[in-house]
Parts: sequence; structure tokens; C-alpha cells
Amino acid sequence: MTYEEHLDEVTTLITEKYNVEDQAAIDMVMRAQADDFFTLHDDDPSICTLDRAHADARAVYQKYR
Repeated sequence: MTYEEHLDEVTTLITEKYNVEDQAAIDMVMRAQADDFFTLHDDDPSICTLDRAHADARAVYQKYR
């Protein structure tokens, strides 16, 4: 998946797994992105996988909720 698709997937997973409203999940992902959490993903799109999206959703939720 592309970098943008990965961010969308992480956002969706946060809403589904943690029962978070869409806007709150978007805000979490945007804060993580501003903190360069996803820098490696942009540099190496091969790490934008579904498995990684699940791990990233958990990490983003835990850090930015």
C-alpha cells in the first residue's frame, strides 16, 4: 500500500479497535505524523503493510490518545 493508504488504514484501525471517533483518530495520526512517527514509512514504502498498520495503530493510540 502507499504511504497515504497506510495512514488511512492506521486511522481506520484506531477507530475500529479502540472505539474512537473518526476525528479523534485522524487527530492522533496527524499528531504522530507531525512528530515524524511515520518518517520511515515515507522513505521506505515496503514497510507499509497491513501487519505494520496494526502495530502502528496500537502504538499511535497508546502514545497519542
